[in-house]
Amino acid sequence: MAGEIPDLVAEERAGTGKGAARAARRAGMVPGVVYGGGVDPLSIQLPFNDLLTRLRKGRFMATLYNLKVEGHEDVRVICRGIQRDVVKDLPTHIDLMRLRRTSKVNLHIPVEFINEAAAPGLKRGGVLTVVRPDVELVVTAGDIPEKIVVDLTGLEIGDTLTISSVTLPEGTKPTIDRDFVIANVQAPSGLASQTDDDEPAETEVTEQKADTAE
Repeated sequence: MAGEIPDLVAEERAGTGKGAARAARRAGMVPGVVYGGGVDPLSIQLPFNDLLTRLRKGRFMATLYNLKVEGHEDVRVICRGIQRDVVKDLPTHIDLMRLRRTSKVNLHIPVEFINEAAAPGLKRGGVLTVVRPDVELVVTAGDIPEKIVVDLTGLEIGDTLTISSVTLPEGTKPTIDRDFVIANVQAPSGLASQTDDDEPAETEVTEQKADTAE
């Protein structure tokens, strides 16, 4: 993870249960809990607007945060779950897990494709079909990569990119053992149809030349 670990400021929440959670929401807060690290869970609440802004920026669940709660020591955490309103799709509860910098966690890391202009297959009208827009990796909590970069240079129509052909960030590995597909370059349907239509015409020309020779 590039750069400084961002702060996530929360308040300790008085009380537990549905009643306390509803009170937090009425006050413009999102209730949550911090667990793990060999200590008791801590009930917290975060400002709704701040959490929503972070969620809309993306990668919230793939970001390591420095959690600051008054009266408690700062601790590194990562989000392990967000409950949302089924109608409005807004956050209603958050689960955070304490981590040491050397802790290993499974995270979905987004994939970025580069050098499309250097792929002959795409220049010829091929279509890049993305099978996995993100890949689940085992990563170190103190060094979470922002993305996986996949180079498309030299790809032809029909080529397939698997995880073994990608250079992964140092210290990471896939959670899946098999060599799974990330993307491939397919021929557009129009190109395939055009090729099929051309084949009979070539045969007819060849036959006409043969008849003339006789």
